[in-house]
Amino acid sequence: MLDRMTPAQRGAAIARGLEADRLPCNPNMANGVARIYGCKISQFNNDPKTLAAAQVASYRRFGYDSIRIFTDLFPWAEAMGAKVKFPEDDTADLERPAIQDASQIDSLVPADPYKDGRLPIQLEAMKYLLDEVGDEMSCSCGVVGAFTNAFFLMGVEKTLKMLHRDPEAVHRLCRVSLETAKAYAEAAMKIGLTPTISEPMSSCTVVNPNHFRKYSLPYLKELVDFIKERGKGVVIHICGQTNKIWKDVADLGIAGLSIDNVASLLECKQMVGEQTKILGNVDPGGIMHSGTVEDVRLKTLECILEAYDSPKGYIVMSGCSLPIDTPLENIQAMMDTVREVGYPVHPDRVREMITACKSSQRSV
Repeated sequence: MLDRMTPAQRGAAIARGLEADRLPCNPNMANGVARIYGCKISQFNNDPKTLAAAQVASYRRFGYDSIRIFTDLFPWAEAMGAKVKFPEDDTADLERPAIQDASQIDSLVPADPYKDGRLPIQLEAMKYLLDEVGDEMSCSCGVVGAFTNAFFLMGVEKTLKMLHRDPEAVHRLCRVSLETAKAYAEAAMKIGLTPTISEPMSSCTVVNPNHFRKYSLPYLKELVDFIKERGKGVVIHICGQTNKIWKDVADLGIAGLSIDNVASLLECKQMVGEQTKILGNVDPGGIMHSGTVEDVRLKTLECILEAYDSPKGYIVMSGCSLPIDTPLENIQAMMDTVREVGYPVHPDRVREMITACKSSQRSV
């Protein structure tokens, strides 16, 4: 089944309350795009054309609704002095933080996105991306929020301890971290992309909601306001359990909230659906990576039924980035299911599809 609209046309039609071919859908391929393009993930670290071309190739293959320049969580910390390890064909990981203790915080300086680390590579990739697909969709770039990046600047365990022992130092660390995020976001917006914010360490699975409100939320608000003042809407993703902070995040006036598969789409819709678009939340590991095509179809249908009528809109999405070796047939199954449902969504038909899917699974 082929799409009848580009992502831009689809989004505009749904926003105006008009008929569209289907709901927007983003499997969140991440570095799995290397498998489509036939390159090594390590090439994304120094070749902007390959980074952009792999994203475009995957979009052409599956026809999803969003492309984002985002390779891993660490380019911003790396640009400020952290050491990152680069497997030949896997996602980069943190090897050593930029500083060892709070006495070194004042030695940190905000990164220059045009000079430092891999940030210039990513900015250049954005230009290639816009040239290829900018007339079909709104392209985005990921940026890690100030609080999460602070953990990578000094190390997770030390930063967690500092939340209790040295609040002033945490704020200094988040402040310099924020300036890097703002500089990168501004550079991306000048090119024409829309920043999206990832804040995994703000998860209630990692820190309690009070620490989130004290240490993360002020800097998250400043970054969101910075982006909004330049005419861009902001989507935020926070991993893990987040229901206790949904209202705090939605109150920032964001364009979209992406939630993990461990959270409840229905609860999220009921709590903040009047304030922001909701994105999610098919399990990227247990379903998309390790499940069958029928598992993917069933979970996609269940997500649609829970959230299709969210007042500010809904985008079908995985709960987080897909593992790099996610079966291609499972990604196709998500897209095909969304296409089969169509738009506007007819809930009774979706229920019938769910029943048929469960019956098919029982008969196997």
